Amino acid sequence: MNKPPPPSPDEAEDQAPPIKAISSKKKLILAAALVVVVVAAGGGLWFGGIIPTMLHGKKDAAATATAAALAKENAPPVYVDVPEIITNLNAGPRKTAFVKIKIRIELASPDDQKLVNDAMPRIQDLFQTYLREMRPEELRGSMGSYRLREEFISRISIAASPAHVRDVLFTELFTQ
Repeated sequence: MNKPPPPSPDEAEDQAPPIKAISSKKKLILAAALVVVVVAAGGGLWFGGIIPTMLHGKKDAAATATAAALAKENAPPVYVDVPEIITNLNAGPRKTAFVKIKIRIELASPDDQKLVNDAMPRIQDLFQTYLREMRPEELRGSMGSYRLREEFISRISIAASPAHVRDVLFTELFTQ
């Protein structure tokens, strides 16, 4: 009985049995087992009180933020007067037209008042430059004052960011 000589290490690797592919039945069983483990772990965390505690903490933070925003919106408004503005309008080369405006800015909170007061020179400059490009026809009627109000609100919001401007109130608006 002659035994064959033991294979060399290189030959041993070449003669290793091939790895069998996992059948689709085994893949399906492994996937189902994985789903069962995940569901069981989630159920254990839920009934153990860990997930409800985590969710409850997030709801409290969201509820606090919502309550703070509502309180800010329902707070009494703060008003800031803009110094009177008298400027010429773009009426063409042969005509002269002027506008005189007194404005009061309505803010959401007293914290915003300091921001607006600090930005007042910039706000006045933005108003002046905008008004100088307007034609007298653009200020006529309620739509003209509405468009002017919307433009002023957007310009104040830019100049005094992050202040929240609720409204711009015209106390005087004269054109000549």
